[in-house]
Amino acid sequence: MAGNFWQSSHHQQWILDKQDLIRDRQHDLAKLSEEEYQKIFNFFASIIQVLGEQLKLRQQVIATATVYFKRFYARNSLKCIDPLLLAPTCVFLASKVEEFGVISNSRLITTCQTVIKNKFSYAYGQQEFPYRTNHILECEFYLLENLDCCLIVYQPYRPLLLFVQDIGQDDQLLTYAWRIVNDSLRTDVSLLYPPYQIAIGALHIACVMLGKENLKPWFAELNVDMDKIQEIVRSIINLYEMWKSYDEKKEIQSLLGKMPKPNPAPQR
Repeated sequence: MAGNFWQSSHHQQWILDKQDLIRDRQHDLAKLSEEEYQKIFNFFASIIQVLGEQLKLRQQVIATATVYFKRFYARNSLKCIDPLLLAPTCVFLASKVEEFGVISNSRLITTCQTVIKNKFSYAYGQQEFPYRTNHILECEFYLLENLDCCLIVYQPYRPLLLFVQDIGQDDQLLTYAWRIVNDSLRTDVSLLYPPYQIAIGALHIACVMLGKENLKPWFAELNVDMDKIQEIVRSIINLYEMWKSYDEKKEIQSLLGKMPKPNPAPQR
């Protein structure tokens, strides 16, 4: 991994402007509301998470796969590639980039089939996973091209560990903040802000949840743009607010039905 975030392709090419992000989504937002769009991305983030867990991947690999997924659709419409194909392709690529080791093609396809059938039948009913190894390999080339081969992703986990160490090791605080960083992958913050700012935002929310008023001086001494931190906090809080009133099992089938789709569907 490149040693310096500020010199990396992540910083130089993949911290996007929010207005550009909204503009590039206009094709999809003609058919979906902003909230529906976010709900669909939540769903596919869940598929990546469950796939990763079933394949026994580290959270770092799952996080990188999720960022690849979000980066692709930051520049492309949902109708370019079926997200159900891109999700396992991102997992496949991330496992190699993060040096986890190559997942065998047959194991990846078998795991996709099992996960869709057993974990996401509420979305796909009796439909089987329609893709095969050749689809994944073709999709990987397209994904690499769209990422401009910028494959190193800096995650908030490492700065989070350093911040908690600086505060004074607090396992409860770290556990809460770590989960919030995981949740942040379901928002746009990984496309818009450096990972150290996301880590601070997660710590801020964790401190509020745990009632740690004594850490206010620590935050006050940070040499960071607190407006940016507040934007990150708002994005994550908005996600939690959405979850309160959202029943994915009841809504996702109709949302997937509205989603712009590639044409034609793959031949088995």
